[in-house]
Amino acid sequence: MKKKILLIGKFNNVVNETNQFLSQYFHVQLCSENAGVLEGMLKIVNPDLILISLIGAYGIDTSMFFLLSDQYAQVPVLTIGTKEESSTFFKYYEEEQFENLIRPVENTTIMEAVCRRLGLDKAAVEREAEEQRREKTGKKRILVVDDNGTTLRTMKAMLEDHYEVAIAISGAQAMTSIGKKRPDLILLDYEMPVCDGKMTLEMIRADEELQSIPVVFLTAINDRANIEAVLKLKPAGYFLKPAVKDILLAEIEKILS
Repeated sequence: MKKKILLIGKFNNVVNETNQFLSQYFHVQLCSENAGVLEGMLKIVNPDLILISLIGAYGIDTSMFFLLSDQYAQVPVLTIGTKEESSTFFKYYEEEQFENLIRPVENTTIMEAVCRRLGLDKAAVEREAEEQRREKTGKKRILVVDDNGTTLRTMKAMLEDHYEVAIAISGAQAMTSIGKKRPDLILLDYEMPVCDGKMTLEMIRADEELQSIPVVFLTAINDRANIEAVLKLKPAGYFLKPAVKDILLAEIEKILS
């Protein structure tokens, strides 16, 4: 079950951006920085964490800090503002309940702080959200691995209307991507420098949890010796580059079904 966050602050672009980002992972409810409104929202939402944006909040109702520390001391509070904005409110903070982040701050840093205060594993939260998105969209995930940026863009354009598409420009980057978000199928360039398609496939098959992922090779070399070398690795399929969109989509659908 998603944790609940009450996001307090003036309704501006910063708050809206923070809301959109965190809403991917948590139930976020917006609230104005008025103590009376906040008191009512706290009873309705019963949040697991409170996030306060101090941007442009010099006229903020400071009684809400006393409300939080007095009646909701068990709920962690994160505030976010510039050094100048934050220093105005430090005197209202109570022990470990309050923590401040100094802007400018990346959304990933906010996410890390939220997970830490909630006692959650950030990677696990992101994986769960990704799985829920995939279930919601119904799209399967394809990882395209190729050292050529133009090929990656072309393949992504071919596939993204039908699948969720991730890209990697090397075998090492592919393994990192697989570790973060498991794909349903991998399109793998056979001819890559340093860590080629054969080596990448061997790394994938060396991990028991990844062995079931179908791997389809992409190769630009159309000769018998090369094709035989590719087929000896027993991939789920192979395509000569440049791939033909309709044929590629049909083969992927066949493999995934």
